[in-house]
Amino acid sequence: MPLFSTPAILLRRHSYGDYDLIITFYTLTNGKLTVIAKNAKKSRKRFAGILELFSMLNLVCTDSRGRGLPVLQEAVLASPVSGIRGNIRKTAYASYWAELINQWAEEGKTQASIYELLKYGLHVLDTGEIAEEAASIIFQMRFLTLSGLMPNLTSCIRCRKPIENFTHDRCVFELASGGLVCQGCSSFHSSHVRLSKGTIKQLLWIRDNPFHHLARLKFNPAAIVESRELLEMFVPYHMGKEPKSLGFLKEMRSGWGISDSRAGRDNFLRGNTALQKDIS
Repeated sequence: MPLFSTPAILLRRHSYGDYDLIITFYTLTNGKLTVIAKNAKKSRKRFAGILELFSMLNLVCTDSRGRGLPVLQEAVLASPVSGIRGNIRKTAYASYWAELINQWAEEGKTQASIYELLKYGLHVLDTGEIAEEAASIIFQMRFLTLSGLMPNLTSCIRCRKPIENFTHDRCVFELASGGLVCQGCSSFHSSHVRLSKGTIKQLLWIRDNPFHHLARLKFNPAAIVESRELLEMFVPYHMGKEPKSLGFLKEMRSGWGISDSRAGRDNFLRGNTALQKDIS
């Protein structure tokens, strides 16, 4: 069978029989790609220590031509992102992003910009170039833009009044409508989030600027809270369900005795078997 190669990021994996792994990647040239890695659980040469969650790799696979899953032949580690997997907070954020992409992406549909977004997000999370909360806001905003789910943050979704003409600094965002509503059009019977004009300006700046400018952005604490509330309500609402990993992330934030230590990470995973399944 013919072979193909591609850069890839590991989204999830699970055991298949005693020796094999089924692995889902998001790739640069093939989009979402699910493969079988035969004998990966016992191989000490080909795959030892590199098929880890969030790792960036260069793959060589057998093209199945629609007859079963492609077979992973080779994997070369490009970046282990070990700074993520050794930190419980970073693991929780990266798991949320990976699950978002896994839920949204269609198998085999190429979108290089999504790959580049995930690569960028994992890099800044791994290195600490951008704080976790800010990195997640950036990731979600850019994901919404690229996926076609971007909310309307520039004018009233009903009467089209520009945000500059809104009477109050605190704006209402309706989840069901997917956009802002001015004071004259708002209905507090629907689910909504309140945002300041300053927060909205920062979110639009994230949408419009290249990656290499984004580290310049400085959120104040109020903007972090408002942006997080908006995005972590809006994204699941319009994708149809809340990712399990987002629930884990919210639990972690609540401070239920979880630390950044290795023991804290292990305790967190023991309490969340779906995430443990992917990382083990």
